[in-house]
Amino acid sequence: MSVPVVAGRSGTTSLFSVRSAFQRRLHQPLRRQSTKTETKSQTARTSNDSNTIPGAGWAWIEPLKTPFYAYGKMQHRSPYLTQLSSTLIIYFLGDLSAQLVSGPSAPQDSEMDSEKRIPYEPARGLRALVIGGIISIPNYKWFIFLGNHFNYSSHAVSIGVKILVNQTFFTPCFNTYFFGMQSLLSGSTVAEAKQRVIDTVPTSWKNSWKVWPAVTAFSFTFILPQYRSVFAGIIAIGWQTYLSWLNLRAAEEERRKIGLIKA
Repeated sequence: MSVPVVAGRSGTTSLFSVRSAFQRRLHQPLRRQSTKTETKSQTARTSNDSNTIPGAGWAWIEPLKTPFYAYGKMQHRSPYLTQLSSTLIIYFLGDLSAQLVSGPSAPQDSEMDSEKRIPYEPARGLRALVIGGIISIPNYKWFIFLGNHFNYSSHAVSIGVKILVNQTFFTPCFNTYFFGMQSLLSGSTVAEAKQRVIDTVPTSWKNSWKVWPAVTAFSFTFILPQYRSVFAGIIAIGWQTYLSWLNLRAAEEERRKIGLIKA
């Protein structure tokens, strides 16, 4: 895709034109093919759209339209149920990916035969579902709040403030909840859960700046409100994998300190 970058108002206009066209292309339902000949007005409208967005550069959107349109209808009809179900799927996939990448979290001797290791822990997956289920609706409400506030005449300022507010308030609170619940649901004491938070939240918060500001900026610029949660959810599968991996590493370090795992 080739988008002219021009300083001043024309550059801002180009950004908004691309954003509006992106949302329109993704949001509009698929139309059945027709054997009727296009009228002159339809041809002119198509030509104008082509001048705004080169058609070939946006061909990748077409396969996404059907599932996104179906999701949008579900979101409009049952927003809470849609958020809950999609969050459970995201957390399940994130934990599954983490288990495949990093292995089981059960205490093990470092010299144990790899063939005897547990390939998948259902209890760990269940913990992920409980954590995701509890936070799904508050998470949805937060991003609705973020979308409805901090909107200024300058789009760049609006995005910058949203990113700053999200990273300053939501991310540390969410990460504290995530790692604390992981520890408590694993049978740890409150003191142990507190130590888990201390060991993981600063690292995860620092690394979140490498991912979520760009996701937030793209989402609030190009994605319609009803699709923002599922867009972020797709990214969150990878992020949940990282958080689960970080939680596993912290748990192993804690067991190593008390001598349950050989160094």
